[in-house]
Amino acid sequence: MAGAKSFRELKVYQAAREAARRIFVVSGHFPREERYALTDQIRRSSRAVKAMLAEAWARRRYKAAFINKIDESLGEANETQSWLDDALDASYLSKKDFEELDGRYQAIGGMLSRMIDRAADFCKHDPTTDYRTIATRVEEESPFTDH
Repeated sequence: MAGAKSFRELKVYQAAREAARRIFVVSGHFPREERYALTDQIRRSSRAVKAMLAEAWARRRYKAAFINKIDESLGEANETQSWLDDALDASYLSKKDFEELDGRYQAIGGMLSRMIDRAADFCKHDPTTDYRTIATRVEEESPFTDH
């Protein structure tokens, strides 16, 4: 994924964003008494997967920091799968919805594991590199300053 200019271009980020959106929709049908328990927890962990990816992208200047954040993202993906198990066990999710969502998180976990294995591909620049100079500059004048 050497060509990515932003974390939003990463396929794993896009998959995590869509999966979190699906979690939000299906968890909206959970019972009211689960609002501050299962509903809140599964929404938080599913959103944390993509948030940790964004943090990892910002920290790719240091391989160990990058790997740490990707590893945290992987942990959040696994936590989400655990909450999915609870939702299935409580019959809040259909078997079909469970299998679809669990499959998404299995795929996301696989992509995250490969990112850890290939961290050098993402962290290939010297730690002193200013990543802002690597990104393609917009031809028109930016309304934001460089400081």
